[in-house]
Amino acid sequence: MNAAEDMSIISLIGNAGLVVQLVMVSLVLASVVSWVMIVSRVRVLSRARRAGQAFEERFWSVEDLATLYQQVRKSPDPDSGPETIFVAGFQEFVRLSKSARHPDAVMEGAQRAMRVALQREQSRLNRHLPFLASVGSTSPYVGLFGTVWGIMNSFRALAHVSQATLAVVAPGIAEALIATAMGLLAAIPAVVSYNRFASQSDELIGECEMFAEEFSSVLHRQAHGGEGGQ
Repeated sequence: MNAAEDMSIISLIGNAGLVVQLVMVSLVLASVVSWVMIVSRVRVLSRARRAGQAFEERFWSVEDLATLYQQVRKSPDPDSGPETIFVAGFQEFVRLSKSARHPDAVMEGAQRAMRVALQREQSRLNRHLPFLASVGSTSPYVGLFGTVWGIMNSFRALAHVSQATLAVVAPGIAEALIATAMGLLAAIPAVVSYNRFASQSDELIGECEMFAEEFSSVLHRQAHGGEGGQ
């Protein structure tokens, strides 16, 4: 019974050396922060997809862009990338049109405003991804460092015993291997989540870029004396 208790996970962690314990604590903290960011990214990307689709349906169903602009200005949806691009582009388009500038200059200004809005949306969707990438790439090595350090101390302990047995070195090796396991437990969810979120973010940014191009075509027709609607 005592031997089993001595080899329990909690007992091994409690009896580990200071360096190994610091490694374990850092990996647990990294894992906790990663999961907080994972949950946050799931919500952000889900809301962004729903809000973007809803606004595009609304955009293509209206007859007057000015009316839509006034509506979204009154109740903006910060989760919608296409809406943010629309507001930035149309606001600049109207401002430059009032100054009686050349249509090409008006379009250039509107497209520049949309590019800025697109870059901001990209930054918003990719937030926290560098941290997940760092956790996924470094945690196994941090855990491996704790393992190597723990095994090294176990072998150093053999110098103080007359007979080397498995019972002498097993606890030290076991506690060292826990560090490797913690490193993998922190890294695997971070890597999987990073790959998934990066793919979803790229897809959403691609949809925003496509909307910006389509919206530019609509504005181009208006700037060059086309129909007032879409």
